[in-house]
Amino acid sequence: MPKRILRVNMSNLEAKFEDLPEEYKTLGGRGMTSTIVAKEVPATCDPLGPHNKLVLAPGIVTGTAAPSSGRISVGGKSPLTGTIKEANSGTPFSQMVARMRIGAIIIEGKHEGDDYYLLKVTNDGAEFINANKWFGKGLYGVYKDLYKQFGDKVGICGVGIAAELLGGNSGVCFGDPEGLPSRYAGRGGLGAVMASKGLKFIVVDETGALGVEIANQEIFKQGIKKLRDALTTHDVTKPGGALNTYGTAVLVNIINEAGGLPQRNFSSGQDSRSEKVSGEAKAAEIEKRGGQRPHFCNPGCIIQCSEVWVKPGGKDPVGVLEYESVWALGPNSGIYDLDEIGELNRACNDLGMDTIETGDTIAVAMEGGLINFGDGKGALKLMEEIRKKTPTGKILANGTEITGKVLGVTRIPTVKGQSLPAYDPRAIKGIGVTYATTPMGADHTAGYAIAPEILGVGGQLDPRDPNKAEVSRNLQLATAAVDATGYCLFIAFAVLDIPEGLEGVVESLNGVLGANLTVDDVAPIGKSIIDTELDFNKRAGFTNIHDRLPEFFLEEKLPPTDEVFNVTDEDLDSVF
Repeated sequence: MPKRILRVNMSNLEAKFEDLPEEYKTLGGRGMTSTIVAKEVPATCDPLGPHNKLVLAPGIVTGTAAPSSGRISVGGKSPLTGTIKEANSGTPFSQMVARMRIGAIIIEGKHEGDDYYLLKVTNDGAEFINANKWFGKGLYGVYKDLYKQFGDKVGICGVGIAAELLGGNSGVCFGDPEGLPSRYAGRGGLGAVMASKGLKFIVVDETGALGVEIANQEIFKQGIKKLRDALTTHDVTKPGGALNTYGTAVLVNIINEAGGLPQRNFSSGQDSRSEKVSGEAKAAEIEKRGGQRPHFCNPGCIIQCSEVWVKPGGKDPVGVLEYESVWALGPNSGIYDLDEIGELNRACNDLGMDTIETGDTIAVAMEGGLINFGDGKGALKLMEEIRKKTPTGKILANGTEITGKVLGVTRIPTVKGQSLPAYDPRAIKGIGVTYATTPMGADHTAGYAIAPEILGVGGQLDPRDPNKAEVSRNLQLATAAVDATGYCLFIAFAVLDIPEGLEGVVESLNGVLGANLTVDDVAPIGKSIIDTELDFNKRAGFTNIHDRLPEFFLEEKLPPTDEVFNVTDEDLDSVF
């Protein structure tokens, strides 16, 4: 059976398999989603209207024995940014879809009326099931119901209450290996796109799936061995290494020490209390409570940077508390208590919200006087406003920029409408260039300059040197290529330092595709994806004027370094 597309028309509730077009046969992940969106979605359409589409695509090697390769990309036109958008997640769902030889699920049209639907996908077809009984309910309880109804071997994708509000801060949620709703393609409001079409859940049952077709097993096995060897020997990715031992929150102390961990809505870059919510502190608490660490977000991940955070006594598992989540819901909101951060993270998962956007929204609400900085209980009450769908909740569900403007806040940390992640661009200039210039709105994963600027991976750069256009560009090209493969972006730590690891990535792709790619092809592949995205944005009305950070980053000195963002407009314009 060749690879295929599942096209889902919500206007007439029809779902059918189509042959994968020849031009798409070497695509996967972000390469697939951005290509389809750019080709099929009018760039000037209403993101929540009938002409936008939501595309889900596993990566090229997803579903195979390749290590750390369980990623899925979700794409569409973002209601938060107005740009083309790709968000991705690591989840068993992606591996199931890939093994069913589905190259992409395209959700189009718009169901008229108040009904919501669940789409059940099997190897032979798809059916629509009314989902109204789960409307307005939190995802922790709903996912338990869904696994009970459809079996614990299925994969689940869904959207929550924030998406029902059509909030720009709503993500697309995937179940983790324990069945918790904790794996998010969170950024850009793509959950609202899915809900706007009348679709609440996708359940996949891979019974009878043939598995991913591999054109050359010998080359594939040779490639994944090289990559596995690199991942298991690099200090960041190896068993017992930084990510495996402390998770992504290992960065809390590192970035705080560098003076680039934003505190209290980007008003400072350092606070000694941040150590209380560090990866080291969290790992010790998980061990004490009976949670799980290390942990994988999908089977076959050998980095295992995930975890299961629990309350004392092992109660009420939340899922993973990522670095970005801990920072946004913690120090950036003036909160330095892991239990309060854990409950805020639980609320985000339950409501179907991106933790970065939520944390920045809370911080802006605090600056606007809605509650005080450091008020964790008050922050949880704000989350309940969203659950109750009050007018205040509807504002908050639409993210940082809208909340800030409603409250009259001038320090609003967004680019193209999307809030900044956990690195202050005044102290770490290269990541600021990425925030400004990526087609996606402020996004650290689009070109992770932290690797060379802070971690010394792929070289060692001075984080305060403003000449970062070239490094950001190169990282953005490489990242776009990785996002197409299905590999976790964290493999980059190893392959940037160990050339054989990168060779292994390319060989594994050749093994699946029957292609003859070389290491030299990685950057051009990434460039073709980004060129597609930039062309969409240009047609949507975006220009280089939108590739800028908010004014306060250029003028307000950041304690304790007293740096400002001093990368010139000319340098920003030179990136693309």
